[in-house]
Amino acid sequence: MNDNPYAGKLILVVDDEPRMIKFVQFNLELDGFRVIGAANGLEAVEKVRDELPDLVILDVMMPHMDGFEALQKIREFSDVPVIMLTVKDEEEDKHTAFSAGADDYLTKPFSPRELGDRVKAVLRRTSSLSASDTEVVRVDDRLQIDFARREVLVEGKRINLRPTEWKLLYHLVKNANWVMTSEMLLQKVWGFEYRDDVQLLRLYIAYLRSKIEEDTQNPKYIITERGVGYRFVMPEKEA
Repeated sequence: MNDNPYAGKLILVVDDEPRMIKFVQFNLELDGFRVIGAANGLEAVEKVRDELPDLVILDVMMPHMDGFEALQKIREFSDVPVIMLTVKDEEEDKHTAFSAGADDYLTKPFSPRELGDRVKAVLRRTSSLSASDTEVVRVDDRLQIDFARREVLVEGKRINLRPTEWKLLYHLVKNANWVMTSEMLLQKVWGFEYRDDVQLLRLYIAYLRSKIEEDTQNPKYIITERGVGYRFVMPEKEA
């Protein structure tokens, strides 16, 4: 019996090397996933639109349309979780991937177990948060958060957050005025496997600040507690 809670989910694997698609497909199917393939970025965009996969594994280095360009086109109409694959392991590539809307980044070569763990971790953190959260949080006159609708309003304007950004904000707000350690946030948002990836957390804190803070150089909502983690300031609760 397969104990994978996400068994049956449809995964789209995009790579210009047929052997890589077969390798990923074989191992994910052993774990209970359904898998389809695409040989290039253009085909990937079409299959995301037509097949509605639950997650996309997208290679960066492809001819004609690379993975970053394909991801940008996908993000024009879909929030499907995306894991980028590449042979490089450079911070700049990671930043580019996350900025373009990727949910994770995996460097070749990788083990079948690592692949399966990453897929499950991304599916876990991009799944819906508790339906019991129906509260509307009025942080101040400028910022309002509606947990039921998963909406953030800044000066009355709706701000779009990607699933990972939303989950990070959720945990910060639910623990308002308390310091959350970096390790705690990484485990709650990304999973136990990411507990030491402080750079990943810094990137997403920066993304979140750019969307809700008036001055990212002098944030008033998400405060850095140096050497420890982060604290979301809720003026009314603090008072």
